[in-house]
Amino acid sequence: MSYRYKPTHRFWESFYALSSSQKDAVRRAWRIFRENPFDPRLRPHKIHRLSAQFHRTIHAVEVEADLRVVFYVEDDVVVTVDIGSHDIYRQ
Repeated sequence: MSYRYKPTHRFWESFYALSSSQKDAVRRAWRIFRENPFDPRLRPHKIHRLSAQFHRTIHAVEVEADLRVVFYVEDDVVVTVDIGSHDIYRQ
């Protein structure tokens, strides 16, 4: 399936707050993510607590050790909600 991508304002704020090495890791992961956000190399998983809270399926992928991107899919649009440590699961 071909997706379009829409980052939220919150995503960009969090991205710009990352260290330069984390930003580099995100850029490497983005190459995979843009082809398939559910690529197994990114270890995609559902975030059940956030899914229940927002009444839609919320997913996360692993960029590196404790750096995750949280997103949801609406039709053919992948909305990247936030990026950060596991703390972003406690929104």
